[in-house]
Amino acid sequence: MDATVVGIDVSKDRLDVHVHPAGENFAVARTAEGLDALIARLAPLGVHAVAVEATGGFESVVVASLGGAGLPVIVVNPAQVRAFAQALGKRAKTDPIDAAVIARFLEATKPEIRALPDADTRLLADLVARRRQIVQMLVAERQRERLLPTRHLRRSAGRLIKALEKELDVLDRSIEESVRGSPVWREKEELLKSVPGVGNVIARTLLAEMPELGKLDRREIASLAGLAPWTRQSGRWRGKSFIGGGRSSVRAVLFMAAMVGARCNPILQAFHQRLIAAGKPKMVALIAVARKLLTILNAILRDRKSWQTASIPA
Repeated sequence: MDATVVGIDVSKDRLDVHVHPAGENFAVARTAEGLDALIARLAPLGVHAVAVEATGGFESVVVASLGGAGLPVIVVNPAQVRAFAQALGKRAKTDPIDAAVIARFLEATKPEIRALPDADTRLLADLVARRRQIVQMLVAERQRERLLPTRHLRRSAGRLIKALEKELDVLDRSIEESVRGSPVWREKEELLKSVPGVGNVIARTLLAEMPELGKLDRREIASLAGLAPWTRQSGRWRGKSFIGGGRSSVRAVLFMAAMVGARCNPILQAFHQRLIAAGKPKMVALIAVARKLLTILNAILRDRKSWQTASIPA
């Protein structure tokens, strides 16, 4: 008998649910009462997995509620689900259809279900995400300030910049308190920061947004960060390899760390220079450095050994 899987299409006000292979469809409100009703309905079914699309935040409370109730829940990439729907010839798009496609995608791909981040990790992730938003606003406002034609307008921009800088300080203190308040996070942060090129922002972003670090193998962790190259080929034709997907925020901080590491980390610097000497384009070399750095950080957390005591391959 086929395992029971559930696809959930999340919108602002409601959840459309499809149970496969039973073919059952129903909807509940995206409220506490609706989630309680959903959990009560799914719990007796012996569900193998529940899939929810990433929808820009609407899915967070759904995933937390289902995971807290002990249901095996996973967040899936909406772009992959739409590609799967197109492969099935499903051109129509409604919420019930989307829920059914999500369930069939889950059945076909059987993605690994990992433990959900705990409440503290989710809070740290929210703080880090908010910090990133403030930094983006600061960069944009500073650029605007340089282009404003009058002193009055520049003063207006200056006041906003000061307010954003103040808010950034508040967030940095909150993140510091969160990390320092947890002995486990404090240990992991110190291990990550022992690597030359890795500072507070990079270490805390990895703690918040990649809790799987140290628990997966090097290929899996590279794929999760979107640093695993994928090839394009057909017959004798060979296209260029690309990276993509994964967690863009993690990939962004790893690129920053790779740029620093290529200058000040002896192992990464030597690795980078070998790639450049071999004729690799600068961006390809930097991607390779970021991937190698991620592999090193993954091994350091896995073995719980700092840069100074770990066995780091050159």
